[in-house]
Amino acid sequence: MRIIVAGGDGFCGWPTALYLSKQGHEVTIVDNLVRRKYDAELRSNSVTPIATLDERVAKWKELTGKEIKTFIGDLNHYDFLSEVFRQTEPEAFVHFAEQRSAPYSMIDREHAVYTQSNNVIGNLNVLFAIKEHAPDCHLIKLGTMGEYGAPNIDIEEGYIEIEHKGRKDRLPYPKQPGSFYHLSKVHDSHNIMFACKIWGIRATDLNQGIVYGLHTDETELDPVLYNRVDYDGVFGTALNRFLIQSAIGHDLTVYGAGGQTRAFLNIKDTVRCIEIAANNPADKGEFRVFNQFTEYFSVKDLAERVQRVAGEMGLSANIAHIENPRIEAEEHYYHAVNTNLRDLGLEPNLLTDDVLKGILQVALEYKDRVIEENVLPTVSWK
Repeated sequence: MRIIVAGGDGFCGWPTALYLSKQGHEVTIVDNLVRRKYDAELRSNSVTPIATLDERVAKWKELTGKEIKTFIGDLNHYDFLSEVFRQTEPEAFVHFAEQRSAPYSMIDREHAVYTQSNNVIGNLNVLFAIKEHAPDCHLIKLGTMGEYGAPNIDIEEGYIEIEHKGRKDRLPYPKQPGSFYHLSKVHDSHNIMFACKIWGIRATDLNQGIVYGLHTDETELDPVLYNRVDYDGVFGTALNRFLIQSAIGHDLTVYGAGGQTRAFLNIKDTVRCIEIAANNPADKGEFRVFNQFTEYFSVKDLAERVQRVAGEMGLSANIAHIENPRIEAEEHYYHAVNTNLRDLGLEPNLLTDDVLKGILQVALEYKDRVIEENVLPTVSWK
C-alpha cells in the first residue's frame, strides 16, 4: 500500500513510518521539521539524542534495504501538498502533522492562534487534497481522547445514542476539550465528518490516549533510529516527567491532588493501531471513530508506580504535590470504551514495571542531557 505519514519525523510518526515500511508498504514521510524548532524556541531537548531525518532514513535503508521517501514542507501550503499527492498517489494518509501540546497552545494568544490555524487549516488542506487528487485515499487522522474531557458518564467511541422528549438519535459524542490544542482536534473531527458526508471521503479518527514508551522493534535497531523522549513541562507527559525527575534526583511533581485520570497506550500499540486502521479501511463516506488506548491511570497512580520502580533501582523519589497550572477537575469519574481496535486484533502492550524500568534506564544513561529547570511547569491556564 502507498502510505503517506505526515509528521513522520515526530514521536509517533517516526516509529509508525518504520513499522509500516517493515511490513512492506511504500512509505512517504511529509514533515516541516517544526518539532525540532520548538525545542530551540523552548530551550529544551529530547533526553535521547535525535539524528536528522536524512540520517534516519539513510540508516533505515542501510539496515533493511527499504527506502522511505521524504518531502520537507508544510501542510498549510496547498500547492506543496498537492504536488506530494500527485507524485505519490497515496492509498492511505496517516495524519500526525499537528502541534500536539496543550501547554504550548496555552502560552499566550500567539501560540493559541498558531495551534488552531496550523492544525485546522492543515487538516482542511488534507481533506481537499484527498477530494481533488486521491478520492479513494483513506484518511487515518490522529485525534485525542482529550476531545471528550472527563464527563460524568461513560465515554463511547465517537457517537452516543440519546433519547430526548420521546425521540431517539445517534449523535456525535459531546466534546469538552481542556485547551486550545484539544479544541483544534475537535474542529478537525467536525471538518472530517462533514467532508465524509458531502464528498464521500473515507476516514478513521483515532482518539488516542497519552503515549508512553521509547522503543519499538524498529527504532531499537540502531541509535540513529532512536525516538524522542520529551520531559519538559510543555511537551513532556506526566509519566515521562516523573521518570526523568527520578533519574536526576528531583521530586516527582504531581499537579494538585493527582486524581486527574487519563487514557494511555504504549508506542508499540500506536504503530499497530495505525496498521490495523490501514488494513481495515473505513467505507466510502464513513467517518469512523476509534478510541485508541489500552489502560487508564490517575496522575497520582503514575507517580506512585514510578516511585516504587525507582526505589527498586536504588533511587530515592519523593512525591510532591504542587499547584496545578491547569484548569481541570482533579477528582472525577472516568470510564471509556475501547472495543473497536481490540475487535480488529489489537493485543495490548501494558504498562509493566519492566517498561518503566526500561525508560528509566535510558533516562539514567542520558541524564546529563536533562535541563533541570525544564522539569517544572512554566505555562499557566489562568
